[in-house]
Amino acid sequence: MITPKYRRVILKLSGEALAGAQGYGIDPAIVAYIASEIGDVLQQFRVQIAVVVGGGNIWRGVAGSAKGMDRAAADYMGMLATVINALALQDALEKEGVPTRVQSAIEMRAVAEPYIRRRAIRHLEKGRVVIFAAGTGNPYFSTDTTAALRAAEIEADAILMAKRVDGVYDADPLKHPGARKFETLTYIDMLNLGLGVMDATAASLCMENGIPIVVFDVNKPGNIRKAILGEKIGTYIGSEVQCANL
Repeated sequence: MITPKYRRVILKLSGEALAGAQGYGIDPAIVAYIASEIGDVLQQFRVQIAVVVGGGNIWRGVAGSAKGMDRAAADYMGMLATVINALALQDALEKEGVPTRVQSAIEMRAVAEPYIRRRAIRHLEKGRVVIFAAGTGNPYFSTDTTAALRAAEIEADAILMAKRVDGVYDADPLKHPGARKFETLTYIDMLNLGLGVMDATAASLCMENGIPIVVFDVNKPGNIRKAILGEKIGTYIGSEVQCANL
């Protein structure tokens, strides 16, 4: 019997991942595909999956701020965008027969539960997928930081960062065909090289709590399953000891 490497994970989905080829908004086919991939894993293994969704496919607070908008207001708009994405993913997951709960860091009882750590853990223990929406509930913090914070709070074994590329490169592989892919990275290397995997706050949280990060291509079928099993896909980021023990 195959035993997953990770018992409880945070799956970090960028808003762009939900937009598909159109680059903006929500592509129902992509959302349905991601939901089916999550559903397949839950059918095969007794694992617990929580999801953190971004909102960049609808609105980016940083972009709004750059054009003269108040940064806090722009960031709150971005948080609302993540709630829209969370509800879309919830709908797709439940169509797959997967029980879910959306927990929002900004209280909006008509569409989501408020974020409560103990309740989130209890949902996971009962086999439900918990989707964390509205970031941390505070402006100036990214959804990458949300993923790191929630992972620490619920004692997740790893953060699975679902991207549109198959790992971390020393340059954008879509623009530079000769870009070199990293199989493993330490937290310090990720920060020192400025690779843009996640912001410094999120990276520091992961480093302080020893939470490994697996960066992989979500568009390749079966990759969420492989990441949870601990197969060598994408790029593994951790401490020197964690990387050496792979």
